[in-house]
Amino acid sequence: MSLPGTFKASKKDGTVYYRSSFTYKNKHISLGSFSSEEAAYASYREAQTVVNSRCMADDYHDICQQLGFDKYISLINFRDMGIYIKTPIYMMNRYFIYYLSENEPLKFDIDDLFYYSNHTIMRRQGYLFVADYGMQVNILSRYGIRSHSVKGRDYEFINGDETDYRYGNIRVINKYYGVERITKKGRTRYRTRIHINGNYIIGTYTSEAEAAIAYNKAAALLHDAGITVAYPENYIEELSAIEYAKIYNSVKLSKNFREYLSELRKLS
Repeated sequence: MSLPGTFKASKKDGTVYYRSSFTYKNKHISLGSFSSEEAAYASYREAQTVVNSRCMADDYHDICQQLGFDKYISLINFRDMGIYIKTPIYMMNRYFIYYLSENEPLKFDIDDLFYYSNHTIMRRQGYLFVADYGMQVNILSRYGIRSHSVKGRDYEFINGDETDYRYGNIRVINKYYGVERITKKGRTRYRTRIHINGNYIIGTYTSEAEAAIAYNKAAALLHDAGITVAYPENYIEELSAIEYAKIYNSVKLSKNFREYLSELRKLS
């Protein structure tokens, strides 16, 4: 006879394992898979303790030896908020906490609750991403921040808390490819660079849109000269096609870059 909350199962190769589950607030909840019936039963007992106590995230190790931390967070949120979420989210008043790990609580606006209820955040090489339609999507892209952007140069956390991903706490400094904002003596300018066996300065401009268009123009001229690098294109949504074309045709590129183009054309 099986212990309460445990179910014997087997893998395709015949290996026996045990699953654990329980019912709370009329919802049947799977607690995970375990190598022994005793471990599965322990997780069942731990889940019962969680929903019948006032434990919080910091109490995890005092209560659990078998129940996973992500499942623990899901249970305390269900207990307190009445909403069962599969990802490790605990809802607050106007935001929620996503526990990347026991010691890494991330804050998000409530507007993102549906998205992160259905997407698990992972870390790779210092970047946080989710799997979306088979692709790895950096969570910073939700704020209009480009891949490989540098914190402090291209974006910043306004309150200094790098775990606070609420929209009001993230400011985008440089939102276009190849464009860097520069402030000197109270004046702001936008410098454009493009990478061609090293970085070439394309120019410095008074507006961010002009600098972004200068990057697009430089990339197009390089392609025309035979460079096959797949440069990303900047999209300036606030400009009409006519306004874009006017800036594109008039924007000036640096002398060094023009000379480089001239040499490329001679070689082609």
